[in-house]
Amino acid sequence: MTGTGRLGVGIGWRPEIDLTVERLPGVDFVEVVAENIRPGDLPESLRVLRGRGLPVIPHGVGLGLGGAEPPDPDRLTHLADCARALDAPLVSEHLAFVRAGGMEAGHLLPVPRTRAALAVVADNVRRAQAALPVPLALENVAALFGWPDDEMTEAEFLGELVETTGVGLLVDVANLYTNQINLGLPAVGALDALPLSELAYVHVAGGHLHHGVWHDTHTARVPGEVLEILAELRARVDPPGVLLEWDGDYPGDDVLEAELGRIREAMARA
Repeated sequence: MTGTGRLGVGIGWRPEIDLTVERLPGVDFVEVVAENIRPGDLPESLRVLRGRGLPVIPHGVGLGLGGAEPPDPDRLTHLADCARALDAPLVSEHLAFVRAGGMEAGHLLPVPRTRAALAVVADNVRRAQAALPVPLALENVAALFGWPDDEMTEAEFLGELVETTGVGLLVDVANLYTNQINLGLPAVGALDALPLSELAYVHVAGGHLHHGVWHDTHTARVPGEVLEILAELRARVDPPGVLLEWDGDYPGDDVLEAELGRIREAMARA
């Protein structure tokens, strides 16, 4: 993946906290859900942040590169237009299955990790890369189940995909924690298998444990265990950027500022 430079510590921009994001100290970059904006009519807050020189990354949630069908040209055009409108250093999406036969799953589902699926996903990624004006990075997802015929771990699948296509890597350490709790997949083991040399940036977020299942809700403070995984990642590589996701039950400025501070502390510990 072509280098995109240093990003620093950032936060996911949401319209509910637009003014908070503008006034939070020490925010180095932001990420916006691409499906929630119109490139020709950007929110004023994003224009303010861009005017300050902050990088803004469009983050897609609906492209569905893990499906058997090629990515939708209209969705790719939208992502490309977002990247141009925001002068973004890169675009990010998920390694996920989201639809088939016109039916929407309504969730970011794990991709069957087989050789056959890898060939299809690699072709989809190449199509996306050809349509985008900037590099693409893919995120590992949180899963509530695994497919019975998996031939590889997610880390191995992502590693081969990165090697085959040159796509960048967005590591969500909260999702690694989710998979550790729900599926028994060791998070640190995943870090050792992922191609961290191709890391674009990192996500951290909070969630809730309900009846023994961890739900990656992005509506709570980041658990200490997730920050420990971040520190383990930092011990292996210096990530270009780390971004806090918060998507509901929004707290006050002081809580978000404190969470950004905890991220910096975890990085410094490593």
